[in-house]
Amino acid sequence: MEQSQLHRPGKLGNPDLVIRDDPRADRRLVAALDAAQMGGEPPVYVTAQTPLEGILQYLKAAEAGSFEFLEAAVAGIPAAKGISTIVEKTTGVDGNVIALFIHRPEGAEGPLPAIVHLHGGGMCILNAEGPLYARWRDDLAAKNLIVIGVEFRNAAGHLGEHPFPAGLNDVSSALDWVAENRARLGISKVVLSGESGGANLGMAATIKAKREGRLDRVDGVYALCPYISNAYAEKLPELQSLYENDGLYTPLAVVAATAVAYDPNGENATNPLAWPYHASREDLEGLPPHAVSVNELDPFRDEGLAYYRKLQAAGVPSRARTVIGVCHAAENYFMRAIPDIYDATLSDIALFAHSL
Repeated sequence: MEQSQLHRPGKLGNPDLVIRDDPRADRRLVAALDAAQMGGEPPVYVTAQTPLEGILQYLKAAEAGSFEFLEAAVAGIPAAKGISTIVEKTTGVDGNVIALFIHRPEGAEGPLPAIVHLHGGGMCILNAEGPLYARWRDDLAAKNLIVIGVEFRNAAGHLGEHPFPAGLNDVSSALDWVAENRARLGISKVVLSGESGGANLGMAATIKAKREGRLDRVDGVYALCPYISNAYAEKLPELQSLYENDGLYTPLAVVAATAVAYDPNGENATNPLAWPYHASREDLEGLPPHAVSVNELDPFRDEGLAYYRKLQAAGVPSRARTVIGVCHAAENYFMRAIPDIYDATLSDIALFAHSL
């Protein structure tokens, strides 16, 4: 290895690095990844060059495996206490039915901030109903919050094939429903929050709300490990983490294929409503407060930080945090291994919501 590479982080210093051998990685997380057989080089079964049908088939299979993994992530953990849950439904702008999972602390008095939660999965797979996201909403609600999980349409997987802008339309429709029911539900402020693809949808729905004169629906945005650049098949040099962390749990070749499923014709490659990284200053000016949380070992780290800097330049009240030693979405998916990081993230979201 050349001397110049020795002190460069991640794959920049060692192209053959795997996450279990990365000295930056939290060893508790490494142990959990190894136990799940995820500590080595992740397999690449599809790329952006794979025919769309093959990508969709892969994503459906990957989703099934993810369901098993996410169920195991919370299996045996005692149920959250003092949280009530109801399910309501609304009709979206496209005529489809959208389920809304509403969690709230029992006996809470006075209006409370609401978190409209948008699950991860690259806008393509997973769902709000599953046990891991239900647990996330319960534990957020325990921070004296109302939490509303949105079952938006995905571009692939068991909910059907609904590419952009279907999921975004569903989030916008959910925001309208929350606005109409704000007094009935006892909501003081509304925060859009999600991780990965959910962060994308939260950011995009906020930009969309501004363009449509509906920005009063959103009081804040809290984005976890946002997946927003679409620079995965052709990396942008200014986003170093795409090079540094590619294949440390998250292989960008597969991510690029997932992006194809979301926008099959590539017509929205730089549309901020599909990929908020490409938002203009005009798109961002006047937006409500934002918080952006990124992870050190995540390929998407630098696009999240770049968005934060764009917000700052546009005069949007905003702050950012970097969680050291962890990979993409670790604070959601590895709560057993890193419970302190899990709880610190929940607490930071609650602090943001209660500060508005």
